[in-house]
Amino acid sequence: MSTQNSYCIEDLSVGMEASQSNTVTEDIITTFAELSGDRNPVHMDADYAAKTIFKERIAHGMLSAAYISAVFGMQMPGPGAIYMSQTLAFKAPVKIGDTVVTTVKVTELVPEKKRAKFECICAVDGKPVVVGEAMLMVPSRGA
Repeated sequence: MSTQNSYCIEDLSVGMEASQSNTVTEDIITTFAELSGDRNPVHMDADYAAKTIFKERIAHGMLSAAYISAVFGMQMPGPGAIYMSQTLAFKAPVKIGDTVVTTVKVTELVPEKKRAKFECICAVDGKPVVVGEAMLMVPSRGA
């Protein structure tokens, strides 16, 4: 993934959105487990996961949250944007082989504070798996 844009607060308007797609692989789950330290067997052990309500291994919920962060950091607003807050609701599991489509959409702007609020949705096959809201500090052209 490369940087497509870098928006300043003056460039944003309510309704603007950006998206990216990521396919979850076993290697990604393993790497995320190593980086995060979260080696919960529901993510790592097929035999264990088979006995859960999911019936198979699932990705870490925070992996999808990381995809949201990637859209913010690399696309919109892009480099220089700073996370201030994020809410997340996990609606459905993400499994190995799923393609997660992450979309962020500007819902509110507070230009005098250089803040932008975003709706965040991660979806698999059009079904939301993670939803939330984020507030970011966005650079200004005058800064």
